[in-house]
Amino acid sequence: MVASVVGAAGAVPPEFVAGFPEILADVSASCRTLSRSEREGRRVLGEQAADAGYGLRDLTAVHLAAARRAWATLPGVTGARDTAELRKTGTAVLAALEAGIAALSEGHERAQRHAVRRAEAARRAFVDDLLYGRSDPGRIAEQAEGFGLRLADRHVVAVAAPPDGETYDEAHPLLRRVERELAGRFGDHDALIAPKDGRLVCVAPTTQQHTLDAFVTLCSVHRVAVSRPHSGAVGVVRSYEEALSALDLAARLGLGAKVLSAADLLVFPVLLRDRAAMADLITSVLGPLEHARGGAEPLLATISAYAEAGYVNAEAARRLDLSVRALSYRLERIAALTGFDPDDSLQRYTLETAALGARLLGWPTSPV
Repeated sequence: MVASVVGAAGAVPPEFVAGFPEILADVSASCRTLSRSEREGRRVLGEQAADAGYGLRDLTAVHLAAARRAWATLPGVTGARDTAELRKTGTAVLAALEAGIAALSEGHERAQRHAVRRAEAARRAFVDDLLYGRSDPGRIAEQAEGFGLRLADRHVVAVAAPPDGETYDEAHPLLRRVERELAGRFGDHDALIAPKDGRLVCVAPTTQQHTLDAFVTLCSVHRVAVSRPHSGAVGVVRSYEEALSALDLAARLGLGAKVLSAADLLVFPVLLRDRAAMADLITSVLGPLEHARGGAEPLLATISAYAEAGYVNAEAARRLDLSVRALSYRLERIAALTGFDPDDSLQRYTLETAALGARLLGWPTSPV
């Protein structure tokens, strides 16, 4: 019986070497190569060993040990009449050993690839269920523990949007870089990193803010949105939706920030909650701007830039690439057409709110 070999994966049972000494004995007698069925048999054993949790190094070691022990008793060795015959036998046995180990490696690697694909499929299914709230919360919580998440804790969700023309998936270099960096810096962590619908998602407990910060830094090449913290499986869904909403608002408002906080954008869902009222505000306050020379868009941009500059004329003029005199003329036209003065503290708020609503609804390009 072939003895077990103890390695990093533990003792490899003799059944994973079954028949190999006999194959070598036959090869030594005839100096033939391994047959197709013999190579396939080794591949199958390699797959079975991988599925049983035994490493390739240990599997290789037990086959080499079996060959070493069998060498002195092989028929081609004991029956060799001279050095030339012994050399021929040794060459054939070594070639068979090489082919057998190569077949074992192929089977082992094939099983590992299948395991990786199964794990990725399970991961994708879990991420879908988690982020869309499609499954029973108790079942999701149980599954989450296998991915390092304890859903009873409070979590934050960060969503990274790819640059135009790209999508983030399992093969994207950024995902590999993020996983490598986080593992190297923090070792085992409880954050879940996964691609979803072309974006990259990080679900992290609030106790691991450093992990979340590192993810945001690594992914802020284009734009990242960070939700508020919420508890439980339902809270993760809510956080994910908040982050997606922040990305959508940033795109519609033309925001230039690389990192967006959902908490900073809470006013916009409020503005959009009553779309009819917002449409009425836009048409009532800003509608007269469409009669201006050049249309409403230059004056609408002026209202937004003036607000973003803190109502400082010089800074607003710089942002619009205008002279201060030209800016003043535009502000006068806005006041004359709308009846709302941008330099009046109350009236400017009405103008700014209407301008934000216009950007959210795409006015004046799209009718409201």
